[in-house]
Amino acid sequence: MKFKYIAAASILAAILSSCAFSVPVAVISSNGDIMRGTSTAAMSGGSFVVAGKLKGKEAKCSGTYDALDTSITISMAVNCSDGRKGFVIATRQANGVDGSGRVRLNDGTEADFVFGRAAAAF
Repeated sequence: MKFKYIAAASILAAILSSCAFSVPVAVISSNGDIMRGTSTAAMSGGSFVVAGKLKGKEAKCSGTYDALDTSITISMAVNCSDGRKGFVIATRQANGVDGSGRVRLNDGTEADFVFGRAAAAF
């Protein structure tokens, strides 16, 4: 009997850990450059990756976040393939899936971003 509970719990844990949800992300700089990518939330954690031009420089930027954090506003570190790094502040809408925010990099670059339905338009 105890084995059945352990087996059921193991199966449930495996199913939940493999569930992931991705939404589009678009980063828009003041000069009109757009980076596109995705943000993925899973039980094991969250991650994002975008690629394109940001302030005229081609780059791929990524980071991780606590996908289980239910705060409306979260911050996370971001690292780019061209050596730039910084942080992101994201604010979620009530549905927890859509939102917007701001990215600031160590070279002074700043950009706005949207995620979810609004990002699909880019």
